Parts: sequence; C-alpha cells; structure tokens
Amino acid sequence: MTADPIATNSTGAGARPYREVTDGHGRVYRIGESDRDILGHSRKLMVYLPWIAMMAISVFEYAYGSAEDTLSHAHGWTQSNTFWILSVWVFFQAGIAFPAGWLREKGMLTARRAMYTGSGMCLVGFLALSHLGNVWLAILGFGVVGGIGAGLVYATCINMVGKWFPERRGARTGFVNGGFAYGSLPFIFIFNYAFDTANYHRVLDLIGCYIMIVVLATAFFFKDPPKNWWPADIDPLTFSGDTKNATSLAKNPPAVRQFTPREAVRTGMLPLMWISIVMTAGVSIFGISFQVDFAKDVGFGPLVAASSMGVMAVINGVGRGVVGWLSDRWGRRPTLVFVIVVLGLAQFGVIWAGDIKSEWLFLFFAFLSGFGGGAFYPLFAALTPDYFGENYNATNYGLVYSGKLVSGLFGGGLGSMVVGAWGYNGAYALAGCVSMVAAAIALLLRQPGRDSGAAAVPGVSLRTSS
Repeated sequence: MTADPIATNSTGAGARPYREVTDGHGRVYRIGESDRDILGHSRKLMVYLPWIAMMAISVFEYAYGSAEDTLSHAHGWTQSNTFWILSVWVFFQAGIAFPAGWLREKGMLTARRAMYTGSGMCLVGFLALSHLGNVWLAILGFGVVGGIGAGLVYATCINMVGKWFPERRGARTGFVNGGFAYGSLPFIFIFNYAFDTANYHRVLDLIGCYIMIVVLATAFFFKDPPKNWWPADIDPLTFSGDTKNATSLAKNPPAVRQFTPREAVRTGMLPLMWISIVMTAGVSIFGISFQVDFAKDVGFGPLVAASSMGVMAVINGVGRGVVGWLSDRWGRRPTLVFVIVVLGLAQFGVIWAGDIKSEWLFLFFAFLSGFGGGAFYPLFAALTPDYFGENYNATNYGLVYSGKLVSGLFGGGLGSMVVGAWGYNGAYALAGCVSMVAAAIALLLRQPGRDSGAAAVPGVSLRTSS
C-alpha cells in the first residue's frame, strides 16, 4: 500500500487521522479510524441494538396469522379481509425501503429519525387493528401506516449492520435479520391461547406500546459510519491482519466500486435479484399466512397448529443467522440457491404430511419451510453491498427489497384466492414450483466488474478531508 495524504476526522467522539486509498478497480477505502473513534464504543452495539428493534417489530408479520380468527370474530371480517390487511402491510413495509434509503443517503433522514418516526407509526398500526372495525380504516391504519413504520425500522436496522461490518457482514446481517422472525414467538402463543374477543383491545394496545418503547430506546444510539469507511485493523487491499475472516473475504470479496442505484440496475444483476426475491418472498409469505389454517383444515389440534407456526418462526429466525455464517464460508450465491431449493421442497413436504395426517412430519416440514422462508432475506441483504458497495446500500437494497411488495400481493391476498380455487394442496404445489424457478434465477447472479482471478492493486488517494 502506498503512503497517502493524511486527513483529520472531525466526525467522531475522538478525532483521529484517516486516509483514503484506492484499489486496482478504483474503489476508495477510508482507513485509520476505529469504530470506537467514531462511535465512542464498539461497533458490536450496532448489531445488538438493531437485533432488539427487529424482534420488537416481528409481531406484525409473523404473529398476525395466529390472531386472524379472533380479529375476524371481533370485527366481523371475512378471511379474505384479514389476508388483504396483511398483504397491504407487506406492500408498504417493503415499499418504503427505497424512498427511505434515498432520503437517508441525501442527508434528509438520519437513521435515528427514521427509527423514531417508525416507532410512532407502529403504535398507530396496532391501535388501528384494535379499535377500527371498518376494514378499510384498518387497512389504512395497520396496513399503510403500520407497514410504513415497520418498514422504516426494518430497512434502517439492516442497512446499519451492512455499513458497520463491510468485511464480515454475512453472519451479523443474518443474526439481526433473525430477530424479525423468532421475536414473534411469545406473541404467537399469546394469540393462540390468551387472545379473544374479551381482551383483544388491551392486548393489541399493549403490543403497540411495547414496540414503540423498544424501538425508541434502541434508536437513540444509532449512527452511520462515514462514507467509504473500512475497519482500521484490516488492510483493504490485501486483507492482511484479518486471518479470522480471510475465508469470508475470499468467498465474498468487496464490490469493485460504489454503484449508484442507476448503475446497479444497468449491471443487470439488481433486476435479477429483484425477480428472485419477488418469487421467493411470495412463497415465504404464503407459508406464514396459511400454515395455521392448513394445519386446522387437515384436522390437527390447536397445539400442533400453534407449534407449527412457532417452529416456523424460531427456525425462520435462527436459520437466518446460520445461513449468514454459512455464506461467509460457502459464498453468498451458492448458499442462496441452497436455501431457496430447501424452501421449495418444504412446500411439497407439507402437502405430503397433510395427506398422510402425520403431525410429526408436518412439524418437520414446517421446520424446513421456516428455515428456507426466512434465510434468503439476510443473504440478499448481504449480497447487495457485496455486489454494489456500501455507500448507496440503503437505496440499492431498498430496490431489491421492494420486490417483497409484489410478493405480499400474491403470497397473501392472491394466495387466498388460489386456496379457494385449488385447495391447499394445489396452492402449496404451486408455491413449491415458484420457489424452484427462483432458485434457477439465483444461479445467474455474478458480482459486477470483477474477474474471478483479478487481484487488487494498490493505488493513491483520490481525495482528502479536513
């Protein structure tokens, strides 16, 4: 590495010099400042705090299916009404990621402010679900306002981890993302055993307050690193000094440069990722929406129905951490293909278990469906900055994740129509086939601009900062 001009850091808790170096592809790395210089504490806090916030908002999506029967009786809604409320929620939860990312990168919305805004909107969402019997008002309150609030929290948390851990983001992104699933476990059992038309107001109001308080408390410490920041103890050109994570960096090398959203789209890889997440998320949302109802339709008791959803939620969350760790060793793309194939096979397995009335097989395939149905999210979240860099990750991942807004429509609302027309077996078979097509698309993904044998070459600093 060549000697580069020194600049002074004036953004952190303790001012430290830094320098910017470039590699052979022209990518700039800002080195010299540690996480403690910038934050005043270890960057590990930027893993645990987003994880806690993600657990808080998980009740929106992963426990909703267990509350549908009571909500239908309390408000006089049909099954189709409750499914469309969730579908609208998914649409706005995913759809806000791109505009929120754009506002953050333009400096108009800080991470902390996004979390504060999201916390209040999450509270409004649950208050609407509790007190608004008109289905259109419930869609507006829970689906639109609550969806935007949860989406602001989700996108901010995921991007925070990607920015602070550019050299080993797989396991940490998976860990944080996992909280969005297993954080709902207590609420799944509350909704199945202690939630009825006599107490639903109190339960939903308290859940809304819980979400707001937790998100507000964690958001106080949120802060992004400077653009192009790289850990001070790792040489970004040779990766020396990082023997612990050498395998991860070899399997998942940094993006060759910082791609703007327009440039990322032009590579052709971002559209492929979008299509793949549309299909995979649709299958995942379908499973979340119909698992409990299918179990009851087959004739399994409420314990098996609730347990199957609980198993799905736990494995969905734990699986995200496991595959994040695995992707650091196997590589992001092979792990992604493996996960999507498992998700597809699980849909056919659920059909088989229902046909032979086997409760233990049903729980086993709920296990596999939960694993595959959540594990692909952190892989896409890590793959996006791997391919396109960290500087525009909030908008680039917002574009990729926006595929989920389409998924919400056919995974929940349209899924209910397929179930009505073809029955559960036909719907699950279609979901399995969709997943396999998504896996085939994921096989086409390649990191833009990098030849497999190309090595990084030192360069000189392009600019300094005072």
